[in-house]
Amino acid sequence: MIIGIGIDLIEVNRIKESIDKYGTRFLNKIFTENEQAYSDQFGVKKYVHYAARFATKEAFSKAIGTGVTQGFKFKNIAIKNIEFGKPILELHDEMLERYGHLKSHISLTHTDTNAAAVVVLEDIN
Repeated sequence: MIIGIGIDLIEVNRIKESIDKYGTRFLNKIFTENEQAYSDQFGVKKYVHYAARFATKEAFSKAIGTGVTQGFKFKNIAIKNIEFGKPILELHDEMLERYGHLKSHISLTHTDTNAAAVVVLEDIN
């Protein structure tokens, strides 16, 4: 049964400006070390990857119905690419405890200027 669906669209420049202005303070608040390593490997194109991950976290917050409130922590949600580049969600700490029983389906996309993500949460029990 589908529990929630979330979608988010973000301008890449918004993430770039936050990174430029706040640097590691912003990065370490929002992204895991693995997400930073993944995104940074793309050099000047890294901002689209950061933006896509940010959009996914926002879409997840919408799918669970809380938005970025009520104990939501960006770093407790990570996006990892597995075989052939397929993105998956990894939940940690409170997010894992509360939502780890749900199966997630995610899709990310980006251009040079925008990034978007869709998250579908399913209870398979």
